[in-house]
Amino acid sequence: MNNSVLIVEDEQEIREMLGFALSRNGFEVGEAASAEEALEQLEGPLPSLLIIDWMLPRMSGIDLARRLRNDEHTAGLPMIMLTARGEETDKLKSFDSGIDDYITKPFSPRELVARMRALLRRAGTPDDGILRAGDLELDLNSHKLVVRGATVKIGPTDFRLLELFMRNPDRAFGRSQLLDRVWGRSIYVEERTVDVHVLRLRNTLKPYGHDTLIQTVRGVGYRFSSPD
Repeated sequence: MNNSVLIVEDEQEIREMLGFALSRNGFEVGEAASAEEALEQLEGPLPSLLIIDWMLPRMSGIDLARRLRNDEHTAGLPMIMLTARGEETDKLKSFDSGIDDYITKPFSPRELVARMRALLRRAGTPDDGILRAGDLELDLNSHKLVVRGATVKIGPTDFRLLELFMRNPDRAFGRSQLLDRVWGRSIYVEERTVDVHVLRLRNTLKPYGHDTLIQTVRGVGYRFSSPD
């Protein structure tokens, strides 16, 4: 997750152009040259958003989008389709596959960035890239946790865990769901690892009186309750 994007595009020049433009606008950029390569990368921690080209080799962008929407692990990923096909029927087919937005080539990188930010806002990412819960601030751009103006030391896995919680206040997550969303499917770890990291995250927040925001849900797992 975080303010990151995965570009799924088979043309290297377009990937490089998009990567340069998005990096300049504060995004972490990953690249995949095919749907199969994208699926492999998505077995790990998920990006904030996907940009998918329609005309990919072997598996099309449409088929990739359908597959991602039908998988619980990736069903909530925001997705933008890039294509030279601008007919209304093509757009409808794209939206029917689960795509959130559709941009026709050629396009302006500035328009793409604006569309991405609008989509991320709808998905719960503020314009400034900072998730807030009371006096907790999680900066997705600089990967910093700030409480009452002070920077708090936090490891990368605990950061991703807190990000998932803060994006989904009051939602209960099972341990297996947390493993998939935070560690990714490509990494095998035992479910008790989740308990260890939750305890560590609570200890990180305890000096500020926020350890109680992460609550144990008996028979399910954990949830984050916003102080707001």
